[in-house]
Amino acid sequence: MKKENQQIGWPKGFRSSGISAGIKVDGSLDMALIYSDVLATAAGVFTTNQVCAAPVKLCRAHLKEPHARAIVVNSGVANACTGKAGMESAALMASQTADELACLPEEVLVCSTGKIGPQLPMEKIGSGLVALADSVAIDQIDVTAQAIMTTDTRSKQVVRDIELGGLAVRLTGLAKGAGMIEPNMATMLAFITTDASVEPGVLQQVLSSAVDQSFNRITVDGDQSTNDTVLILANGTSGAVVESMDPTGYGAFVTALNEICFDLAMMIVRDGEGADRFVTVVVDGAQSIDEADLAARAVANSLLNKTAWAGTYPDWGRIMDAIGYAAAQVDEERVNIFYGTTQAVEGGIQAAISMEEMVKAVSEVELLIRIELGLGTGSATVYTCNCTEAYVQINV
Repeated sequence: MKKENQQIGWPKGFRSSGISAGIKVDGSLDMALIYSDVLATAAGVFTTNQVCAAPVKLCRAHLKEPHARAIVVNSGVANACTGKAGMESAALMASQTADELACLPEEVLVCSTGKIGPQLPMEKIGSGLVALADSVAIDQIDVTAQAIMTTDTRSKQVVRDIELGGLAVRLTGLAKGAGMIEPNMATMLAFITTDASVEPGVLQQVLSSAVDQSFNRITVDGDQSTNDTVLILANGTSGAVVESMDPTGYGAFVTALNEICFDLAMMIVRDGEGADRFVTVVVDGAQSIDEADLAARAVANSLLNKTAWAGTYPDWGRIMDAIGYAAAQVDEERVNIFYGTTQAVEGGIQAAISMEEMVKAVSEVELLIRIELGLGTGSATVYTCNCTEAYVQINV
């Protein structure tokens, strides 16, 4: 697979655009379109929040027939908690896009991101849809990635090129997200395209698996959004076919998709609102994988821990506290805690180490925290960041 110094571009048969429709008051890019020249197989994974946005509901309905031609996105307004009018606006976005692209409304997937509550400015969006369709091209991936951003400080793009049966296949992914990020999806959008042909059931299965290993393993602030969406379109224009009965080709495709999702997820954490440190929390020795996951998430979501990491303060007691209130079995006398390779806790009490050594260990910009529970073989990893004053400034 090509990874280093690779130019980001769409797979065969995909085009895109990004424009400013005036939805955002600062005049920045706020609408995007991803378009397949032919009907593509489609799959999606969405927020598990019981309060979900109108576009999420519409996408779920459209994906009952798992094919699509386009994904249309607006940023700045989430179209969440907007009632019947919000559903009508999401449906209108799909139908107006379909009119511009000469396809069916059911073949358009709609996404929104931004502030919860306000209704969409449909006059601006209607004009924006015309401009998006008029400007769609193969070389507009950068503006497309920028147009889906909200509090992101940079766009997020990844590409992988593989070979299937002697044919070149590309997978390209875009994402946005920096705040309201919590495992089991976040205030994030991610769109993946490929020119391979993949049967709908297989596409949904491999996407769900990839999301579980990536977007569902990150947290910035513990807040789960109403709009989280990951979509994949596979249009088959390369001629290559991904089949589960072909272990070599199937494995190569799954690996590439997993890498795309993981790389985008890590970009989201590294761009966490106000964050300046990347933290990996690993829990080993739990009674089960689920319990390891619960303990890791408790540590990663603790504001006491996040602020300690911001101040390079090695308060391992906050970690002990978090695993103690997690819904996982813990025997404090068996707990070991490490900052990188430096052991801070042994058998539930402070290890024989000086404060200076612990401060040095916890001061790494990319900090690994490893927790051994000593109760079983369950293991889990969560990726997160610290919380600084800048996070508050962004969210007031």
